[in-house]
Amino acid sequence: MEIQIYGKAVLSKVAGPVDTITPELLATLEEMVPLMKESRGVGLAGPQVGISKRFFVMDAGDKVRKVINPEILKFGNALIEMEEGCLSVPGIHKSVRRPRRITVRYMNDAGEKTEEELKDYPARVFQHEYDHLDGILFVDRISPIAKRIIAKQLEDLKNKEA
Repeated sequence: MEIQIYGKAVLSKVAGPVDTITPELLATLEEMVPLMKESRGVGLAGPQVGISKRFFVMDAGDKVRKVINPEILKFGNALIEMEEGCLSVPGIHKSVRRPRRITVRYMNDAGEKTEEELKDYPARVFQHEYDHLDGILFVDRISPIAKRIIAKQLEDLKNKEA
């Protein structure tokens, strides 16, 4: 299992839904947790490991979540800006504004529908990983000026992967 780097097509595609929780999917989720931790990340989505399906793992410090077919049901009004990075965009960190609170629903690895309200860091990590499922990277959410500043670094990442 290998983390896909900026420029790979799978990172810019909208991922398809998971139809069935298979032993292969469970094994993939299980393998993603140590990869995420060894890479010093707090989340890792299917597309980041080359699988264009709607699932991710995350550990925002409260617990490890294995998230399948997530939905964001509600966004809070308060926005908070925080620096983000991404295992697929190594070496780049930029401020991103996101809702502080969200209500989410997803299937866990036991096949149970889970609904919860997340706030602060867990909400941010969930939104960041959710974006991966829609082919959106955090660098797509930064200001045009900030994006111009890192344009060369992004180009270098893309060329390194080509």
